[in-house]
Amino acid sequence: MLVKKSEPTKKAAAQIRQSSAGRPKKRPRQGIFERVKSLFQKFQLSRNIGIDLGTATVLVYVQGKGIVLQEPSVVAIDTNTDRILKVGIEAQQMLGRTPGNIVAVRPLRDGVISQYEVTLKMIQYFIRRACGNLFFQPHVMICIPSGITEVEEKAVLDAAREAGAQKTYLIEEPVAAAIGAGLNIYAPIGNMVVDIGGGTTDVAVLSLGGVVVSRSTKIAGDKFDEAIIRYVRRKYNVLIGERTAEAVKKQIGAVYDHPEAVHVEVKGRCIRQGLPKVITISSKEMIEALAEPVTAILDAICWVIENTPPELLGDILHNGIVMTGGGSLLYGFDQLVTQVTGIKTRVAKNAVSCVAIGTGKSLDNLDLLQEGAINISRDKRSRA
Repeated sequence: MLVKKSEPTKKAAAQIRQSSAGRPKKRPRQGIFERVKSLFQKFQLSRNIGIDLGTATVLVYVQGKGIVLQEPSVVAIDTNTDRILKVGIEAQQMLGRTPGNIVAVRPLRDGVISQYEVTLKMIQYFIRRACGNLFFQPHVMICIPSGITEVEEKAVLDAAREAGAQKTYLIEEPVAAAIGAGLNIYAPIGNMVVDIGGGTTDVAVLSLGGVVVSRSTKIAGDKFDEAIIRYVRRKYNVLIGERTAEAVKKQIGAVYDHPEAVHVEVKGRCIRQGLPKVITISSKEMIEALAEPVTAILDAICWVIENTPPELLGDILHNGIVMTGGGSLLYGFDQLVTQVTGIKTRVAKNAVSCVAIGTGKSLDNLDLLQEGAINISRDKRSRA
């Protein structure tokens, strides 16, 4: 039997609905699973990262993201307490401008570790900056010069492990540079790469995923800076610092004749009077200043060509030489190599970051590698 609601009852129900509509609804209580899930979302489980541990610049590649960090490999230290004050760009700004108790140093020289403890702290700093909060330690791949010794190799491995890497893998710089430049190093053809970094120049011929002929020389960007400092001192009796020499190199550095000469003002200290002095240097003078280190690099390139098997040399004549690294950006370097060797030479796109990009792309092959393997491409081929 149905009973009709009275008029007062209907009005009361309508008032209750209106009052409840204005109130905020109570959220259901969050369970333990949801809490744990939200906590894990704040912390990444693990990541694979590639590091171009350069003498002048450190680049960090995070798998799935690309290059996330590019900073100078400079560390500022308080000599009284041995405490690290700044790392990277902030430390570079201190070069030549620090008080007596603070020293800005480059812990890597000529492509290898020269100050172990400082390098350890620097790698630790860059890993934390690139990865943030990690639940598990990351797998790290580091590129090294092709002419590295076993002792120098072990120093890199130990530093990376102590800095927080779960596993550390090594890859040769010319291999990483070739991969980053987009060359197919696994094909049965010859490819030649010239990687001019800050501390070393690596020249290599690659085929079937391995290095056939290579040569590494400790003449690169840093030697260019030193050559400019010597030239300015010898010709103008003016003393300039490393940062000024590097700035001059980037602005007007050239190894081949410019169509039009470019000039730049340089500030330094007069050796005779001990007073500040401003001079003007042209790009034509840079050709003379950089002649010695550039000749040494050309000699290394010619040596590799002379020791390359004839079949691969035919491939290189067809494909040309690819230049990578910051040193390859000096005006006319590719034209000079073409003139000396007779082989068409080009500078790779994104030449500065080619090694880091190649290291990052090689992270996809970590499952096929043993920890500490130097030649990632050769190791992959042997396991295929």
